[in-house]
Amino acid sequence: MPNGSILVIDDEAEIREGLELLLSSEGYSVTSAETGETGLARLEQEPYDLLLLDVSLPDRNGLDLLRDIRRHDADLPIVLITAYGSIDMARQAFKSGAQDYITKPWSNDELLAQVALAVEGRRLREENIQLKRALKQRYNFPNIIGKSDRIVSLLDLVAQVAPSRSTVLIVGESGTGKELIAKAIHSASPRSEKPFVAVNSGSIPVDLLESQLFGHVKGAFTSAVASKKGLFEVADQGTIFFDEISTIGLETQAKLLRVIQEREFMRLGGTENIKVDVRIVAASNVDLLTLVRAGQFREDLYHRLNVIALTLPPLRERREDVPLLVAHFLRQFAQENNRPVGRFTPQAMKLLMDYTWPGNVRELENVVERAVVLSTRAEFDVDLLPESILSRGTIGGSRWQISELLGSLAKDGSLQATAGLPAPSLFQIMEQIERRVIVDMLEQTGWNQTEAAERFQVPLSTLNQKIKRLGIEIRRRGIGRGPDDPAAPPEPDSGA
Repeated sequence: MPNGSILVIDDEAEIREGLELLLSSEGYSVTSAETGETGLARLEQEPYDLLLLDVSLPDRNGLDLLRDIRRHDADLPIVLITAYGSIDMARQAFKSGAQDYITKPWSNDELLAQVALAVEGRRLREENIQLKRALKQRYNFPNIIGKSDRIVSLLDLVAQVAPSRSTVLIVGESGTGKELIAKAIHSASPRSEKPFVAVNSGSIPVDLLESQLFGHVKGAFTSAVASKKGLFEVADQGTIFFDEISTIGLETQAKLLRVIQEREFMRLGGTENIKVDVRIVAASNVDLLTLVRAGQFREDLYHRLNVIALTLPPLRERREDVPLLVAHFLRQFAQENNRPVGRFTPQAMKLLMDYTWPGNVRELENVVERAVVLSTRAEFDVDLLPESILSRGTIGGSRWQISELLGSLAKDGSLQATAGLPAPSLFQIMEQIERRVIVDMLEQTGWNQTEAAERFQVPLSTLNQKIKRLGIEIRRRGIGRGPDDPAAPPEPDSGA
């Protein structure tokens, strides 16, 4: 089975043949076309995983053709081939819907790296779409992403409890998606056509919470100039979701218990009981039983809520779902920001996979959005990841302890302030660490940049950019150290 199918549209036979030979040797299925119209016809006949498109074609301008192609397949990864590499070209390419561009003449290593990233991104997006379709068919939960055993087992349980009217307690760390599960329960229940009302208990002041929940009659308090329905009345026949239920005060807990037991309540200042049929789903990121023992949560309410308990796994315990979640968020934020769907480099993705995600899915969502907004390219490298992830990452297959590197730099004087000058900034320190790591790897590989890029699991172009930015002087392979280096071997005797 081929690694992916690629269409090449270029009017130069030599380039088409060269690309076919290069890509076929890497296991890709390659089809080519010499004109824009022929290429469009190929696209209508069968789907492809990637399009390599020349900007200058005899019958059509490549950028104009790209817009027509986008109308045919909005998700097809497109890399432009151009003789001009500039910021203006990048802007035009992205504005037209391309993921990236490559200039003639190109490095085969760089081209293959871009192709691999684009095809892998397409595969992940397709897998994400298929997974969503399968989840929707099986559970009707289209917004929950994951294929791990923990998520599949959780969704099986959600599908089982959704048709009942029993109260449900969802337990999990912040950012694990407790409200998504609550909505899934509601959408799969007979109440799905009725309201789903979410109450963020922690964000409502205590004195206003009861008024929000139960409503009030005119004159119940100074500002009550008219009667008002509470959220329980709004949610009648539907579902009410209490997020952070542990923050509700004991007095309000007693009234909430009455609603669960009697299915009725009074508005503030009122004298009549109001009947409601509401299913209650509650969520907590702390152990309610511990609060019960500490006298901070009513035990009778706890048992009423804990009829069915669902535990959401943290993201660090289902890391196989990270690529699918990343693909989902990349597509979402690309659409929101009117940008082509990008992808993370292998090294960046490895850092995302290795990270422990204390903020769980919400933190991952923020990281992806940040990369989409800040990037000027469709390929997101490690420089677009926040420091919290970089400081815990892996480089070259072994874990680098920042403290050890700082100690090493301090010993050789790199971090010492020069007389009259301030100590180096955090940015300068991180640059020195990055420079040290790259130089060490280049020395390990005999200054073979291609091999070093492979060990770092980044495209060669990315490593080259970092080498230039950090001012690393490349030594020719086999030469060793410079003649002024005290560790360099002596120059051969000329016999003079």
